[in-house]
Amino acid sequence: MSVLDKVDSPKDLKKLDKSELEELCSEIREIIIETVSENGGHLASNLGVVELTVALHRVFSAPTDQIVFDVGHQCYTHKILTGRKSAFSTLRKEGGISGFTRPNESDYDIFSSGHSSVAVSQAIGLAKAKKLRGEKGKVVAVVGDGALTGGLAYEALNNAGDGSDNLIVIVNNNNMSISKNVGTMSKHLTTVRTSKKYFTFKSNARRFIAKIPKIGVHINKMLTEFNTKIRKRVYKNATFFEDLGFRYYGPIDGHDLEHLEGVLNAAKAHTHSVLIYVNTIKGKGYGPAEKNPTQFHGIGKFNVSTGEPYSSSEGFSDIFGKTVCSLAEKDSRICCITAAMASGTGLEKFSNMFPKRFFDVGIAEQHAVTFASGLAKNGMIPVFAVYSTFLQRSYDQLIHDVAMQNLKIIIAVDRAGLVGEDGESHQGVFDVSFFNSVPNITVFSPSSYEELSLMLGQAVYRCSGACAIRYPRGVQSDMPENYSYNKKSFDVFGNRDGKICIISYGREFSECYAALNDLDDAFLIKLNTIKPVDESVLELIKKAKKVFFFEESIKAGSVGEILAEMLAERGIRVKYRHYAVSNEFVKQASVCRQLELYGLDRKSIVKEVLNGGKNKA
Repeated sequence: MSVLDKVDSPKDLKKLDKSELEELCSEIREIIIETVSENGGHLASNLGVVELTVALHRVFSAPTDQIVFDVGHQCYTHKILTGRKSAFSTLRKEGGISGFTRPNESDYDIFSSGHSSVAVSQAIGLAKAKKLRGEKGKVVAVVGDGALTGGLAYEALNNAGDGSDNLIVIVNNNNMSISKNVGTMSKHLTTVRTSKKYFTFKSNARRFIAKIPKIGVHINKMLTEFNTKIRKRVYKNATFFEDLGFRYYGPIDGHDLEHLEGVLNAAKAHTHSVLIYVNTIKGKGYGPAEKNPTQFHGIGKFNVSTGEPYSSSEGFSDIFGKTVCSLAEKDSRICCITAAMASGTGLEKFSNMFPKRFFDVGIAEQHAVTFASGLAKNGMIPVFAVYSTFLQRSYDQLIHDVAMQNLKIIIAVDRAGLVGEDGESHQGVFDVSFFNSVPNITVFSPSSYEELSLMLGQAVYRCSGACAIRYPRGVQSDMPENYSYNKKSFDVFGNRDGKICIISYGREFSECYAALNDLDDAFLIKLNTIKPVDESVLELIKKAKKVFFFEESIKAGSVGEILAEMLAERGIRVKYRHYAVSNEFVKQASVCRQLELYGLDRKSIVKEVLNGGKNKA
């Protein structure tokens, strides 16, 4: 019987001895590696926090004590230990458990997660609410060092160190190793400072000194100042965190279970906000992930023996990367910005070729957009490559710092549309709607690699203001034979005098074109520029009797809604049916399955057109 077989809830952890705990961590790593190799997911970050998560659940009593994981992509061990061990093989599959924390799965998951730098803010709210309601329990925020590049984390830290007696923040640094000398000394002092004997001696000594007439209070103050200076010499990060009002411990070896538990128990006993700085190794226990943690941060299916991914086809991100490099070779004004996603957005080559024109601002999408506005104001052409789901965080900056200033920046919107197994937090279905609400922005939506390259050139040399180019995750879908992008705002396929008009853009065009071959008396309008919509399209539409619009976007504020409004304003009467993502959050499934669920796949399109859109009546 394996040790993991003995653990069905966090309570079972408390019964295990030291040797069993070491074996448990090894078994957890094995199941994580095996599952991610088959399902895809976040591997390196999860392998790095196995011991930390085990220690948290041994010391604290969740869910009375609430543990909030920032981003949530490091929650796999947490899921295994909180009753989802048997369901772990369904990770990221349709109907299975999520790759992020989800309260609808378990009371142990406090928030639905997916984006960075939010956990401290959430934890402060939880802690304050507990205090106001007189409820028991600590609140622990587990935050990665990458999350501390986001401004929201600092806003929260600034607000957190005000003496909250039930708040603990754990900063997990998985990029830097502990300096040998300072690390050894800090470990020794942390061990001393977290012992019960130290607490007792310290409290008794302060009470005794305070009783000394006239000078007792002054002596205690001097001792406190001296103690602070010593700690700041040893704990390099303490200067910042203690100035914010936290009691600071660290750096701690995040793979030393015994030491972790000692520090966590000390933090639990505190009557003040505590911050614990932990060092872990990303990819711990799996050689390929330790050597290349970036590749194994978020990965598809791979061979466990070799670490090689099963699919390595060139996709839209790669084409974008190559194209922007080609343009930058000819134009020194072009520079690129990423928010800690150089590899994911295809910008690694650019960063090597043009290091002075490449800017990784960290997980700070708001700053990225406003920073781009400054570059643009002084004559550069900034290209900000960002996943659609993370661009949401820059909405205010798009409005105030870019569009209102009428500045020329280019936003390369990666992972636009449905993205599959990452689930509700990562679907790129909102950008179309918020772009449509912002003046002075042109939006292109390529369906092919060729279009992406040419549209990027158009954005650089033909657009006077801000431009966005949105393209899907993965590889190009099938395109019409001999099709070539002519840089027009739209293209038409089929019989223009047909009674049935189908309209689409982006990846969804391929599904619609495939459906067109199964339909009679129909034509298809492919929108290349989706904002603004070319009014010439209306002349084609008004000749038809029935119009069907299909798009991978949330329905509210979508292109289909904009077009319907244009038709109504001009008094063009046609039977109009609009198919998009219902105003809801898209659950995890393969992209093919998601298209099917929302009536956006070839078969559904044919069925809807043939029955006259009665399902939408």
